[in-house]
Amino acid sequence: MTVALWCVLIAFCLPYLCTGVAKISGRFTLKDNHDPRDFLDSLNGLGRRAYAAQLNSFEVTPFFAAAVIVAHLVGTAQLVTVNVLAVLFVTSRLLFIICYLADWAILRSLVWFVGMGLIVSFFVVSA
Repeated sequence: MTVALWCVLIAFCLPYLCTGVAKISGRFTLKDNHDPRDFLDSLNGLGRRAYAAQLNSFEVTPFFAAAVIVAHLVGTAQLVTVNVLAVLFVTSRLLFIICYLADWAILRSLVWFVGMGLIVSFFVVSA
């Protein structure tokens, strides 16, 4: 497996990191597990931002996975370039989560745009 494919696995795990932060900050209990979505909807502050970061991560990860798979299937891009782009994307997602949790809205949006640009880059280098 390539580094880029491992990065896809890491990207799939990142939303659950956010879920953990949301649940810990909201003092999640086993009683809350009967309706976890209602619990997450009731959060405020850090927990609410962690939940929002989770949702955003679930939204963007399929596009990243598709971009990596397309780059591998087309095979015209150098593998080193694809691997570097994948590591940069995962790094951008980690920074995005940090910015979301810290409530740095403008920086978070800038980092989000960088991540989306990296996804487009997979297609550009594969063309």
